[in-house]
Amino acid sequence: VGESGSGKSVTMMALMGLVAYPGRVTADKLRFDGHDLLSLSEAQRRQLIGKDLAMIFQDPMTSLNPYLTVERQMTEVLQFHKGQDRKSARAASVRMLDAVRIPEAAKRIDMYPHEFSGGMRQRVVIALALAGEPKLIVADEPTTALDVSIQAQIIDLLKKLCREQGAAVMLITHDMGVIAETADRVVVMYAGRVAEICNVRDVIHAPSHPYTVGLMGSIPSVHQHVERLVQIDGTMPRLNAIPQGCAFNPRCPSVMPRCQQERPVLKQVGATSAACW
Repeated sequence: VGESGSGKSVTMMALMGLVAYPGRVTADKLRFDGHDLLSLSEAQRRQLIGKDLAMIFQDPMTSLNPYLTVERQMTEVLQFHKGQDRKSARAASVRMLDAVRIPEAAKRIDMYPHEFSGGMRQRVVIALALAGEPKLIVADEPTTALDVSIQAQIIDLLKKLCREQGAAVMLITHDMGVIAETADRVVVMYAGRVAEICNVRDVIHAPSHPYTVGLMGSIPSVHQHVERLVQIDGTMPRLNAIPQGCAFNPRCPSVMPRCQQERPVLKQVGATSAACW
């Protein structure tokens, strides 16, 4: 979680090997399930992505190929990662579409993406992500482009299917309500770096980093009346103009001289880690 431009999506793109030129990954290591993803060849990475590591993109219209039927896109995943023939891959794809609650899946599998509504397209994208039975699914704001009534259905569906398959989910979202409903652990990002890591109860009731305090304070409560919500003054810095010391120091209500000189690293305080002096 974090403001737009805080580095959430680009971090996940790095994990998936989708950072486009002129961007590049400068990390020494990028670890997933015992693999250093940076040391894998393109062929090894292709075997991993889609099978053990899958992604649900923000916009279901642009993440599906408009020129190919849903059947073609789903069977390709199963043929490549599971070694299934076309007939068995099609049958498995129909089962997956049934699982994501697409009505008349056996007929609709031969349709093109533009023939589905936004909510149904996102269900197809979820089915595609789950087809390889991944260990981790990265979901980049999977409900942003959908109606509010559909958002809850998609989140519930994702939780149910991942629980059944034993998959973990890394969810990128602006919606603290979604976080409260779904997350076990929360990573708060600011200006391309992690500001705080804590369990979901602490981020809601006892945030440690001043930025997290500001984020939580900006959410209205149904239990109390206040004249004004908390506001974080200023804007996040451009990533090529990050101030010296703590990147949050120009906006921080608790700033000290040390904050303007030294960049804090993550420090463990109980069950929480925070990058704050």
